[in-house]
Formats: sequence, C-alpha cells, structure tokens
Amino acid sequence: MTRAKKLINDPLNVTVEELEGFVKAYSHIVRKVGTHAVVRKDAPVKGKVAILSGGGSGHEPLFIGYVGYGMCDGAVYGEVFAAPTPPNILEATRAIDGGAGVIYIYGNYAGDNMNFGLAAQMAEADGIEVEIIPYWDDISSAPPERKMERRGIAGGFYVYKCAGAAAEIWGADLKEVKRVAEKARENVRSFGVALAPGTIPATGKPTFELGEDEIYFGIGAHGEKGVLLTKIKPADEVTEIIVKEILRDLPLRSGDEVNMLINGCGSTTLMELYIVTRKAVQILANIGVEIHHVDVGNFLTTQEMAGATISILRLDDELKELCDAPAYTPIVRICPELQSKLK
Repeated sequence: MTRAKKLINDPLNVTVEELEGFVKAYSHIVRKVGTHAVVRKDAPVKGKVAILSGGGSGHEPLFIGYVGYGMCDGAVYGEVFAAPTPPNILEATRAIDGGAGVIYIYGNYAGDNMNFGLAAQMAEADGIEVEIIPYWDDISSAPPERKMERRGIAGGFYVYKCAGAAAEIWGADLKEVKRVAEKARENVRSFGVALAPGTIPATGKPTFELGEDEIYFGIGAHGEKGVLLTKIKPADEVTEIIVKEILRDLPLRSGDEVNMLINGCGSTTLMELYIVTRKAVQILANIGVEIHHVDVGNFLTTQEMAGATISILRLDDELKELCDAPAYTPIVRICPELQSKLK
C-alpha cells in the first residue's frame, strides 16, 4: 500500500504545528492558549455566556474556524481524530469564562463525551458553571428512536451559530443559550457520501477501502465506513439519495423554510459541490420548501476524503434570526448591513 503524501514535518506533531500556523494567520481574531486550544482574541468577555467547541484535529476548519465574534469563544483540540484531554479543555474553559457560565458544544462521540464530562466536573470545582450539549445530526449512525446515539457531523455548524448568536447578540443567560442550542440540534439532520477515503497523518493509511467504481453513503467524520456501498452514480442521483434520506428523518411540508449546508469532505472541488447544490435546491423547491440560505464549502473535512455531506436545518422565526445574526470568525463572515445592500 502506497503511503499518502502529506505536506507535514513530524506526523506526531501536526496538531501543535497547525495551531501555531492558524494563530499566525488569524492573529487579529484569535490567540493561542496552551498547546492545543485557541480562543477569541478578546476572551474572556465579561458577563457573556462563553461557548467552547472541540474535538479531534484533522477536520479543519471545524472547531477552530468557528472561533470569533458571534460564534464560539474557544476551541480545544485533541490529536488527529482523538478527543481533547480534560486538562486542555479545562485550560481553555478558564481562558474564556467571563463569569456567566460556559457551554461545551461538540460532536457526539464516546471519547468527547467522557473527556468534556470530566472537564466540566473540574471546572465546576473551580466555581465555573458548565452546560454540556453534544450534537447528533448524522442520520446514518442510528435510527430516529436512538437519535442520542448518533454521531455529530457538519450540521453542528448550525448549533454553534445559533448558540453563539444567542450569547453574543441577545446577551442571553446560560439557560437560554442552552435552550437555543438544543432547539437547533433537534431541527438539523445530515447525511453524506464518500468517493475516496482520507488518511491519518501518523500512518499514511486510508481509513477504509473503496473500489475505483464504488462510493459509500453514510460515512462518518473520522473515516468510519458508510452504511450503503454502491457503484458510482451521476451527481444528481447521488444528491437525490442524500436529500430523500434526510427528508425521511426530517419531514418537511410545502411552505416550510430551511437553511442548507453543502459540505466538502476535504478534496471535493467547489465545482462538484455547486453541482450538488443545484440539484438539492431543485428537490426541495419541487416539494414547496423555501430555501432561506445555502452555505457551500469545507466546514468539516476528513483529511483528503473525497465526497460531500448535506445538512438541512428546519427554520422558524427564532432560528432564522439567529442564523442571520452578525458573526466574524476565520471562516464565517456575516454582515447584515452589507447583505441588505445586495437585496
């Protein structure tokens, strides 16, 4: 098996080195805390509920790209595809605590649940009130009746966005920010497809194997195998399968309004993602669902995995307001004043 080519130095030091480079690139927005975390440059913000995200590295721009005004106050990394350690989580918690409490928001994985839970106990021993909200949007990983066992993938973007806006723009208290985050979590679903696997830098080996003419539906963020292996299909057919699976889990009626996230898995071109977007919007329009906003690009990657995930958030007036609220992070730039001039 040929080892994948990576532009790295020591495979065991990629997380530390990438965070150093990230902070140098976005020093006007973030600063480094310890070796495995970044926080917004002005943290802690006194009197504001703070939001901490985190998980394994290797999914960029997930977590660190969401730190800034209107979204997360900090993000803490583990090594590639591994949960962050409780001491590192605690260190980031202390750095962002402005006295109004901290909410941990992260994808629903066993290691993250354990380590964020331990860190929450340590933080509360320090007198910091903590709430924990894992998100579970991946419909392929468990049936609806066991939704709390599902994995968190790209749809977590909307949980961060809505919680961040409630804390920053509304000035909501800890209980209210938690309510908003849980509401977003319950109204978002995701499903995806892989055309090729990613590789872990330390081994250079693919996380699973696919034939030249095969694709996998229902892949996980850490390179977990999918749930349906098929021959490769045209983009419209692939998109139709993904959207219809989501609609089975998140029933939408004519007149409903949604936001949609078309996410690349690492090596998928924007050309391909826009072709997927075209068909996904057509499918929803055909059943009378109104698209409020579509985001297209890399939001959660699995190294150089090829493929895409689609996330759909069912909106009401409150969630729409929160999604549209101002934000400024390394990858999320929402300015309502400029947007209104384009209408």
